[in-house]
Amino acid sequence: MSDKPWDGRFSEKTDTSVEAFTSSIHVDKRLYFHDIKGSAAHCKMLAKESIIPEADADDILQGLGKVRLEIERGEFHYDDSLEDIHMHIERSLADKITKAAHKLHTARSRNDQVAVDTRLYLKDAVQEILRQLLTLRQVFVDLAKKHLDVIMPGYTHLQRAQPILFSHHMMAYYEMFTRDFQRFSDGLKRSDVNPLGSAALAGTTYPIDRDYTTKQLGFAKASANSIDAVSDRDYMMEFLSSASICMVHFSRISEEMVLWSSSEFQFIELPDSFATGSSIMPQKKNPDVPELVRGKTGRVFGNMIALFTIMKSLPLAYNRDMQEDKEPLFDTIDTLKACIDIYTKMLPLILIRKEKMLEATRTGYLNATELADYLVGKGVPFRDAHTCAGKAVNYALGKGKELQDLELEEMKLFSKRIESDLFAFLETHTMVDRRKSFGGTATENVKSAIEVAETQLKSEMAGITVRDLDIP
Repeated sequence: MSDKPWDGRFSEKTDTSVEAFTSSIHVDKRLYFHDIKGSAAHCKMLAKESIIPEADADDILQGLGKVRLEIERGEFHYDDSLEDIHMHIERSLADKITKAAHKLHTARSRNDQVAVDTRLYLKDAVQEILRQLLTLRQVFVDLAKKHLDVIMPGYTHLQRAQPILFSHHMMAYYEMFTRDFQRFSDGLKRSDVNPLGSAALAGTTYPIDRDYTTKQLGFAKASANSIDAVSDRDYMMEFLSSASICMVHFSRISEEMVLWSSSEFQFIELPDSFATGSSIMPQKKNPDVPELVRGKTGRVFGNMIALFTIMKSLPLAYNRDMQEDKEPLFDTIDTLKACIDIYTKMLPLILIRKEKMLEATRTGYLNATELADYLVGKGVPFRDAHTCAGKAVNYALGKGKELQDLELEEMKLFSKRIESDLFAFLETHTMVDRRKSFGGTATENVKSAIEVAETQLKSEMAGITVRDLDIP
């Protein structure tokens, strides 16, 4: 074998600085398993169609097995001059079985080869992320079940708004991460396409069987257009988009973890095992885990923008720019998996300060809407009732009191329809459990939402496939 597979066309050797600059082996070597898997399926198809002899195919398959073991044992040698994982495996195979190895690349190109590898890799990664998200969502459900009696302030504009169940708040995150689960699941459909056989861009003259390799590799279907197959990175961009949305959700809960664990809120306490201290201030207990997750959101956003920018003006079909697609993809996969894992471990250990949360619901006039609704029940139009409640709040502010602390005679200053039954309306637990509209914070609603979620999780768990570690 010559130094380069294209050496026949060139009269000079590639400069070593060019080899270093164009090499991607430090990034794409993690694709070794999927590259070997794709090569094995391609080899079997070539033999089945009598494009190469069965004996050569047997030698190639045995050689690929040896290469895989060498890589997994840490005995494999990497060299920038071989550029990528495809050429490394091909060279190693040639060293082991000589001439038969030269036949493996028949009817394919590195263009369709890398598309196969990244699609297979992403499919496996998404399946793992889906399993992680199932576990994380179960954590939110478990938190909601465990703390059904905890009432906290709900916020808008970071101002106390109305009392809600802490469980209702946790189930809001369950819904967010459920949508993430659905986005990743749906994206799998567009990743699950076999580009092998598209070759460089135009297909091949050999009588290949693309249906065979599609089944061998576990793809749902073969790509319909050879040009699109080698130049498509939509499946990566879609994954990075879904990952970015998922990281928005992690950033939002991280923000709340930071706020709630502060001295100003004191709603929760993070476990010591998931916090750090200060190098100068002995009293500090810092929420570094949620802060880092919040910070890593920008990293994932950057990866998404990087790939979108790489792809935005590329003419069809393959361009070398696309070599830069793997770093943002791999980094996002690693970052997202790490964030899911750390939150899955941290959340069950958080101390919920029930009394602090309840105490916070009793100041800030969180029952003002309740007063307005009470008046509506007495026949007052809502806009008029809203004005009455606003005047009552203004009056209470001047007296340094909460609404529930005013006397009945004081309340009647704002509406003659107010009676002593108002004060039951203004009680925190009553306010929560009266919100029985579908999706509301009433305890019976939240219990029902938890039951629905548990049924949903069981169904989704049954649908997650296990990665096949065998080379076809």
